[in-house]
Amino acid sequence: MEIVNQLVANGQFRVLKVPLGFIKILEWVFAIFAFSTCGSYSGMFRMSVECRNRSDSNLKIDVDFEYPFRLHQVYFDAPSCKRGQTDRYFLVGDYSSSAEFFVTIGVFAFLYSMAALSIYVFAFEKYRENNKGPLIDFGVTCVFTFMWLVSSAAWAKGLSDVKTATDPEKVLELIAACDEEGNRCREVHDPVMSGLNTSVVFGFLNLFVWAGNLWFVFKETGIIAPFMRPPPAQEKQPAPESYGQQGYGQQDPYAGSQGGYQPDYSQQGYNQGGNYGQGGYNQQGGYNQQGAPTSFSNQM
Repeated sequence: MEIVNQLVANGQFRVLKVPLGFIKILEWVFAIFAFSTCGSYSGMFRMSVECRNRSDSNLKIDVDFEYPFRLHQVYFDAPSCKRGQTDRYFLVGDYSSSAEFFVTIGVFAFLYSMAALSIYVFAFEKYRENNKGPLIDFGVTCVFTFMWLVSSAAWAKGLSDVKTATDPEKVLELIAACDEEGNRCREVHDPVMSGLNTSVVFGFLNLFVWAGNLWFVFKETGIIAPFMRPPPAQEKQPAPESYGQQGYGQQDPYAGSQGGYQPDYSQQGYNQGGNYGQGGYNQQGGYNQQGAPTSFSNQM
């Protein structure tokens, strides 16, 4: 228990909350459902052959088959409707290759997902060291994505053939007594294929999950890091200063020692005797003394 407690204490379970770890859990679960629904399947269908002579009839002909669906090895006995004799018939087809391939991919995907989850939780720092772990993980994920595509498509086609080979109406065509007049052959019930249909669905779900996980594993490799860097920040232009510093408060560029006409206001006009108000209308002897004549007689 102490070893288990130390492992739990040192584990980084936060990685299971991010897409890299969470999707790996989905891969682990979906792989279990994929290979278990296919590898544990067993089915049965029933037929009946009613002969002209009722004593030769068999109303319960059960045919059992199971994974890996080597149907050419599955046989059943049916009445020949001739003096109580029976004939042995075999089903048609061998679909073990596609079924076993599908189950094998599911088992290996389950094992790899479990191993990857253990590394994520207990050795995530070593996993990211020198990018070796992410590169290996990315390569294996690519392989499993392709394998899920091939195996799911192959098993979907194989399942379609299994349904055709185990269709009671098709199997009744093999029985010679059914071609004779006076004999009646019919199917009692079809095999239940819901489990096998579920396996195909989980196979394609695994394909989509593993393909979606490619992006998150690829980001861990660091290959795309140089392309995801933010653009360099542009130097911010200094804000223009107020007009008091750059505008009207600056020295007139035309003043000073530059050429051109430069009137000297300090010796003429407004600056004599002080400001405008002093040298203008409000000076003594101003407008009232020096302005217009006080009377017409003085002008004369």
